[in-house]
Amino acid sequence: MNFFSDFWLTYGSVVIFVLINMLLGISIYFTLYTGLLSLANAGFMAVGAYVSAALTVHFGTPFLPALLAGAFSAALLGWLLGLPVLRLRDIYLAIATLGFGEIIRIVVINFDKFTGITWLGGAQGLDRIQKLTTPGGLLITLFLLGIFMVQLHRSRAGRALAAIRRDESVAATMGINVFRYKLLAFVLGAFVAGLAGGFSAHQIRFVGPNAFSFSTAVNILAYAVLGGMGHWAGPLVGAAILTILPEALRFLNEYRGIFNGIILVAVIIYLPNGLVNPAWWRRVFRRKEHQNA
Repeated sequence: MNFFSDFWLTYGSVVIFVLINMLLGISIYFTLYTGLLSLANAGFMAVGAYVSAALTVHFGTPFLPALLAGAFSAALLGWLLGLPVLRLRDIYLAIATLGFGEIIRIVVINFDKFTGITWLGGAQGLDRIQKLTTPGGLLITLFLLGIFMVQLHRSRAGRALAAIRRDESVAATMGINVFRYKLLAFVLGAFVAGLAGGFSAHQIRFVGPNAFSFSTAVNILAYAVLGGMGHWAGPLVGAAILTILPEALRFLNEYRGIFNGIILVAVIIYLPNGLVNPAWWRRVFRRKEHQNA
């Protein structure tokens, strides 16, 4: 019993951040699975974080309603943003959604100047947020999302999203409403990113605009690159590894970032489909079976 209590005292915050980043990995999976290169998730995370934090700090809202309010606010903003930007493709969509994240950050910094309301704390951020003490809510959320992902892949909507990723024109000729399904994936990703933002704000007990910068958007994309998109578990594995590595490599001090970069480059070169690639692993196991036969 002492082992688990000592482990939690030492690594509890790391475990919680692993789970939060897994949520962010799932959030970008929705759009990448549909063939959309969106970098808006850091902005949606900011919306979820600020809405949930402001409700708990200024209005005394309990954690769960505040968390859901933040997630649905991010989803609503995702729907409004998706209507114009999902007409774009590839790098143009990436630039537009990246710009959205910067707009959110600048609005947060200058919110009190625009409105005279100091709820968001401006450039100084917002503190005194209710503390997230256990990972129970995160674990339940990830479990429910796992069930949802399994059912999504088996559903007509999941097959439509996959068809759009392969070829939009062919999907349209099959009778699939391409724009509607793109918007669905975009909104689902925004909702999950908003959940991650709410959990993050209540774990750190502080939310500031610099936590949702360009580097955050790149980190979220890196989860999917490292883990792979062959299975929805890929971004979860990538998020876990990239969250744990800085702690595991603490002895390297300022060189930790270099080592992280080497690992990412090696995966891109030798495992371009990521670490979680069911087809590749099946080939590996078959080769070993033939060698042992």
